[in-house]
Amino acid sequence: MEEKNSTGTLTLEALRHSASHILAQAVKRLFKDAKLGIGPAIENGFYYDFDLDYHFKPEDLAQIESEMRKIIETNYSITKNILSREDAIKLFTKLNEPYKLELIEEISSNEELSTYTQGEFIDLCRGPHIPSTGYVKYFKLLSIAGAYWKGSEKNKMLQRIYGTAFFTEKELSDYLKFLEEVQKRDHRKLGKDLKIFIFDEKIGSGLPIWLPKGAMLREVIERFEIEEHIRRDYNIIKTPHIGLTELWQTSGHLSYYKESMYPPMEIENQSFILKPMNCPFHIRVYQSEIRSYRSLPIKLFELANVYRYEKSGVLHGLLRVRGFTQDDAHIFCREDQIETELNKLMDFIKYFLGSFGFKDYKIYLSLRDKNSESKYIGDPQKWDLFENKLEGIVKSMGIEYQLDYGEAKFYGPAIDLKIKDALNREWQCSTIQIDFNLPEKFSLTYIGQDGKEHTPIMIHRTILGSLERFVSILLEHYGGDLPLWLAPEQIRILSISDTVNNYALKLKNMFKEYNIRCAADIENERLNAKIRKAEEEKIPYVAVIGKNEEANNTLSLRKRHRESLGSKTFEELINILKEEIKTKT
Repeated sequence: MEEKNSTGTLTLEALRHSASHILAQAVKRLFKDAKLGIGPAIENGFYYDFDLDYHFKPEDLAQIESEMRKIIETNYSITKNILSREDAIKLFTKLNEPYKLELIEEISSNEELSTYTQGEFIDLCRGPHIPSTGYVKYFKLLSIAGAYWKGSEKNKMLQRIYGTAFFTEKELSDYLKFLEEVQKRDHRKLGKDLKIFIFDEKIGSGLPIWLPKGAMLREVIERFEIEEHIRRDYNIIKTPHIGLTELWQTSGHLSYYKESMYPPMEIENQSFILKPMNCPFHIRVYQSEIRSYRSLPIKLFELANVYRYEKSGVLHGLLRVRGFTQDDAHIFCREDQIETELNKLMDFIKYFLGSFGFKDYKIYLSLRDKNSESKYIGDPQKWDLFENKLEGIVKSMGIEYQLDYGEAKFYGPAIDLKIKDALNREWQCSTIQIDFNLPEKFSLTYIGQDGKEHTPIMIHRTILGSLERFVSILLEHYGGDLPLWLAPEQIRILSISDTVNNYALKLKNMFKEYNIRCAADIENERLNAKIRKAEEEKIPYVAVIGKNEEANNTLSLRKRHRESLGSKTFEELINILKEEIKTKT
């Protein structure tokens, strides 16, 4: 055994990695039967996985934190040791750590085996770490979750404790405030409170049900999408929810995407699959007639329901579901049209996302991992050609971008846009994928100017991505306070007394004549209670009416968050609402 008294590394990753070891040491002191899984640093903190018959409860975190502080105050040196495979097996057999022994078996014989020691605690680890436990001054344990060993449902479910750590008290305080805001904006809570959507165990995990307000929100988004696509010369199509299995064999999805697809259904000696995506269907629409170079580009758009098998452990509200709607388009074009079409797409995406209030985004160029060529279909030389072409086009647009190796789809490279929300978090939405493989696999052709058959290029494209996911992002971005044009209910009329209820209902119908989404609260409650209810439901405008308003044909208007706009006539109010809806402010 070779010992190295490492000076350590003072990086945030090393700090958080060491915090995970301190967490594991504290748990082992308090729960001696706990078996250790893994404990890495992650983007915003760290975690450690434990196998323990006792189930951790949220109140246990304070006790574990207290024990961690004792370890930190003792300021143990963190020492690296190099072991032979034989010594490592002996050590972790003696320590009765079966998961560590399993990891040792998987480590290549050419790879160095190392442990890190602090006080009585020893862990199998590559590092890096800080010099001693005393450096971890500002930390917090955050939550408990279940996690399958090695992420596989075939393995045992372990208990995972999440935490975070920073070098300064202010950084920790700011992050905890950020988490509080994230929790307040959690779309799962907002979806329930605002009656947007539900999940029902009797229907199935990952299958959202849109309640009336949620369905109306979707309807507004979908109408806007269809109108804008028609304006840009897209053809609207509709395709089935299932298709013959051989479609997915030809496309390559069964070879490269099978784990995310639902199994085939055998009916009348034919095999069908729930569609995970729309590409083969749109390809068949293209093939339904002979195409000429003059007719290209051909743009097909569909708001399509697709189904993907997501493991139960990764389902998360509307962000990760099993049934969802894609705003999916495929553009079939000549190679000389690619640059023009990509520029049009970027303009479309900027306009469309900007309409929802997202003007800050990052662009990633998703390329293949050349060390894993088996993950991709097609000629590597063609991949090189189109990856270089795509990067050249992005450069010519004058847009800043990052290269993202290994993120290309199996059939071609892509441009991915990640928008930033009100909390400065990045979300993947728009994707533009160049595909030179599927047109060849499906023998797509068009008649060129020379009278011969040529193979078109196919561009896969989504702007919002999954509508379910986009709604979750919208809810969290706005904290549920949706802009007027998106709000399922745009104005609510509140009657002060029963004597004006008929006037309230008359106004409601008048608003509907102008396509304003309106409801009337004529319940026998105090006005303050009605106003509070409308505030809680985040209704953009509230119009209060009493005897004076009825006599003068006016409404007393309040904007969201109790901003009073005074008395307005119906016509004045319609103009205010129409202008705000038109400008999407």
